[in-house]
Amino acid sequence: MSVTPATAARQGDAAALALALQASRADTLATFDAYCAALPGLRVPLRPELNPPLWELGHIGWFQEYWLARLPGHRQGWRADPEGPRHAPRRADADALYHSGQVAHDSRWRLPLPDAAQTRSELAAQLQGTLELLDRTPPDDDALYFFRLSLLHEDMHHEAALYMAQGLGLAIEDPRWQPRPLPGPATGLRFEAAPWLLGSAAQAGFAFDNELAAHEVQLPATRIDSQVLRWADYLPFAESGGYLDDRLWTEEGRRWRDAGQVTAPRYLRRGHSRGNHEEWQAWRHGRWQALDLALPACHLSGHEAQAWCRWAGRRLPAEAEWERAALSGNEAFRWGDVWEWTASAFAPYPGFRAHPYRDYSAPWFDGRPVLRGASFMTQQRMHHARYRNYFPAHRNDVPAGFRSCAL
Repeated sequence: MSVTPATAARQGDAAALALALQASRADTLATFDAYCAALPGLRVPLRPELNPPLWELGHIGWFQEYWLARLPGHRQGWRADPEGPRHAPRRADADALYHSGQVAHDSRWRLPLPDAAQTRSELAAQLQGTLELLDRTPPDDDALYFFRLSLLHEDMHHEAALYMAQGLGLAIEDPRWQPRPLPGPATGLRFEAAPWLLGSAAQAGFAFDNELAAHEVQLPATRIDSQVLRWADYLPFAESGGYLDDRLWTEEGRRWRDAGQVTAPRYLRRGHSRGNHEEWQAWRHGRWQALDLALPACHLSGHEAQAWCRWAGRRLPAEAEWERAALSGNEAFRWGDVWEWTASAFAPYPGFRAHPYRDYSAPWFDGRPVLRGASFMTQQRMHHARYRNYFPAHRNDVPAGFRSCAL
């Protein structure tokens, strides 16, 4: 059986991790190059969904050093004490600049950050230190835990850099990060009522704390879409007045729609009408272009997903229903095109125990929805069927869409 990049990231040995850490850093720097080429002075507007590119780059290196070279007990893995004394950082003011749990978001635009050349130099030294530490690390899951966490953390930030670039109108031409047309329309896949073991079981390798502990849930019979919606499936909702019909929106969704005067999906605009067909244009790579209706419907908020479902007489799947379908072995179930909104709130599983990176899960158990899957902007190492993503329902900058279930 072939080993997927996600399995290699979570269960691979030190040699595999060393290659993955270097590949991840190469992608981080390549995308940063695109920012440097397009943004004079690397200046971006202060918006909640953005970070200064220099801060993002420095934070990635800081995170690896903070949880590896600076943490004396890092070989204890998820059992390590995050509150104990740490070794000094390479850069004396590293925590004051890059500690995401202590440096308020809006203050990051005012920080005396080192320039691009200096930041690159510091990241090169940091990565070399990580690789040397990895070379001396025993081959057990506890000792490798923070290397795996650091790798996947960098991969998450790379995806964030890609969708921030989309929001800023920057062109990222790498073919790996482009959406692909879907066959369609979706078919319905039938699953009978049955118990399901939800979450990651205790086993060899790495798991995020919010995936634990695996527990049995009872699932109803479900008829779930084989793939996410294409624009061809979603836009009739907009063309028929769905954005104006209060009956289709939750109370929270109406407030979001009205506050932003939302009348169409983000990055889309209506073009000319030809007969009964309305043409649409998409904002991509910094320009308006004809929309391919076979592409997955993307950059949709959770509110838009819920409104479409009401319009269509459908519903969003629970995350357990999604996970069962993804791990069923049915090749007709396609995922990984966009992050997928579910009907489940992000909450701890029974037996949850926070891992040392305390800011990762527990602060966000606030009722926001779970998203499952991955997107065309996601590194393959992050394509894991039990991974739980989570964003507030109003976020439409994230490359997210949805699939539906029969009522």
